Amino acid sequence: MPSDSGVGAAFATFDAGDTRRENRAADPAWFRRVLGQYPTGVCVVTAARPDGNRAGMVVGSFSSVSLSPPMVAFFPDRSSTSWPKIESAGRFCVNILAADQEDVCRRFAARGKDKFAGLEVGTSPSGMPLLDGVVAWIDCELDAVHEAGDHYAVFGRVSDLDVASGSAPLLFFQGGYGRFARHSVTELDTRGDLTAGLRAVELIRTEMEELAGKVAGRCIATALDGGEVVVIASAGATARRDASGTLVGQRLPFSAPTASVLAAWADEDRVGQWLSRMPSAGARTVQREHLTAVRQRGYSLALRADNTSALSALDLMEADPSSLAGEDLHGMFAQLTYDPSEDEVTPGTVGLITVPVFDEAGSVVIALHVYGFAEPRSAAQADEHVGLVRAVADRGTALLGGHADSS
Repeated sequence: MPSDSGVGAAFATFDAGDTRRENRAADPAWFRRVLGQYPTGVCVVTAARPDGNRAGMVVGSFSSVSLSPPMVAFFPDRSSTSWPKIESAGRFCVNILAADQEDVCRRFAARGKDKFAGLEVGTSPSGMPLLDGVVAWIDCELDAVHEAGDHYAVFGRVSDLDVASGSAPLLFFQGGYGRFARHSVTELDTRGDLTAGLRAVELIRTEMEELAGKVAGRCIATALDGGEVVVIASAGATARRDASGTLVGQRLPFSAPTASVLAAWADEDRVGQWLSRMPSAGARTVQREHLTAVRQRGYSLALRADNTSALSALDLMEADPSSLAGEDLHGMFAQLTYDPSEDEVTPGTVGLITVPVFDEAGSVVIALHVYGFAEPRSAAQADEHVGLVRAVADRGTALLGGHADSS
């Protein structure tokens, strides 16, 4: 009889003080509870048979398998009534659901009704149903099916695939649905300058998402990293359906007239750095006046004016991060009208709202920017947008124990 020692003993005794534990692997409820600690993406696998009948099922066990040849897999329950219909089609399309498609998920998880009724449905290159608004899709030919306990292991050979909306995916975790929140650009924080900003963002991550939804626009957070402004977080759906990148990690010069919120409460050395590109003493004087206006208002505004290329360029950069260099994008932003006088502001001209979040020392740790919203129809609506952004920024300041430096 083998000795109960060494590595074997380590596996046989999962203990604290040599106390043997009951093996609960055979308990389905406990199995679900433990495996529920691992978040999964949510997909809808669809197929269309030659007779035109369509089938679809929710899958939370989708996985990539191989790069060469390109293969994926998922694991349908053997009791599923949808799987035999998909199998008979000989091919399928994996639709990766977006965070706002929980209703689509529940629809396809239900039994006994036309799951496609009322939905916008296109077709994949192979003719399989392609759901509107998904993050991405993968077209597959059925390659192999194996029995795997009370499930099947289904392998598909990928024939085509693409990013669709590029938005955040729907996740399933601990029995509920949610969305992915990026931990931003921690790996880019080589000097440690972004640590405080990243902490601030995580404190108000949910509020940023809610804010983007309330204004039907985008919310991004920026912070200073040396002599550059870095986008450290982004919330809200991009206006570009073909977006495959992210604004997070993009860098812009810390230079007037942009980033005035990050300069308005800064020391003289930092303000001098911000003004250094101005072509004349007169231009520097004007920008100093703008900083005073930002401090008095407590926020910064940029007008859409006739040139909206800067705001649309953000969407372009998200669609293809290599399409613009930071200097090019900064040049576009510099053409907008920043921090205008009260008589220059009309509801329909406001295109960008920026509000500071302060730390304990009274310094601006991050700037929240909201853009991409519909033109405000009235002064009251424009004020409401500003108020919503300020409320989130104030929440961040409060959680950090911060305050505005009044000196």
